[in-house]
Amino acid sequence: MSGAAFLRQREATVLVVTIALIIYFALDSSNFLSSTNLTTWLSEDAAPIIIIAIGEVLLLICGEIDLSVGFIYTLSPFLMHYLINFYGVPGILAIIISLLMGVAVGWINAFLTVTVGLPSFITTLGTGFILLGIVDTTSHAEPANIPTQVVGIGHWIGNNGWTEFIWAVILVALFHIILTRTRWGLHTVAVGGNLLGAQEAGIKVPRIKYGNFMVSGLLGAFVGLQVAFQTSTIDPTAGGYTPMFYSVTAAVIGGTAMLGGVGTILGAFLGAVVLATLTDGFQIIGISANPLDIIFGGAILVAMIANVQLAKLREAGRS
Repeated sequence: MSGAAFLRQREATVLVVTIALIIYFALDSSNFLSSTNLTTWLSEDAAPIIIIAIGEVLLLICGEIDLSVGFIYTLSPFLMHYLINFYGVPGILAIIISLLMGVAVGWINAFLTVTVGLPSFITTLGTGFILLGIVDTTSHAEPANIPTQVVGIGHWIGNNGWTEFIWAVILVALFHIILTRTRWGLHTVAVGGNLLGAQEAGIKVPRIKYGNFMVSGLLGAFVGLQVAFQTSTIDPTAGGYTPMFYSVTAAVIGGTAMLGGVGTILGAFLGAVVLATLTDGFQIIGISANPLDIIFGGAILVAMIANVQLAKLREAGRS
């Protein structure tokens, strides 16, 4: 692949940045690439952002967004805890119901957005606050222990070293194929790129948006369970807006357009790795984490500028 062809790839810029950051932190501290820190960096820091970003990419491509996913993340392990400890539901069934809760919230978000006609920003902002209130009210804002019945299952979900990152890689590969090689992915891009044209072409726009909202909810619930198992506690302060904002940031840095029609799962994967690298690398070399938000904000702006310039390069290449 020539240099010009490489630059035309949406993931090109973020891949170069990812490699440069890894080299910088590895040279600055020998601990950065240690086996212990690799687990922290990729499995604990990057994996949750990667998985949530997959759902956000699908929604952003079709012109929507999900602000509630971080609160689905928060509620999911609490629901598992309530079902097992208060209602005697078997562990595996409680996990399945907790995942389906994420799907149900995604359906509600889609109904209010697609059928009722509310902007998804408003819809998911409202459902996010409702979920936060449910968690704080039912838990009294206090953490809970992982039910003993599901501790063993947790090793397969998020409590066994590299488990979270392995799940992230599997899901990235799966949804990359879905987005780039299936009719669903083609229709998702068409809906976000030209809504009227997609409707005239016979694409069932509501079905695409409903499905992507439900995927986002499912992935948020899954990450909530993963983090609970990984930390061995169910924390009411886990989740919230932070993982959602990081995931949207990862998607944007990776080349997904906020206005729809353009996006890449692999780019979001690399964007999440960049954010996790900055977070972990700063801690390793002893720099205060306070400036991170400044850096992340700047990264979004730089990424958008790069995306605009690369788009111009692609158009020049076609002409």
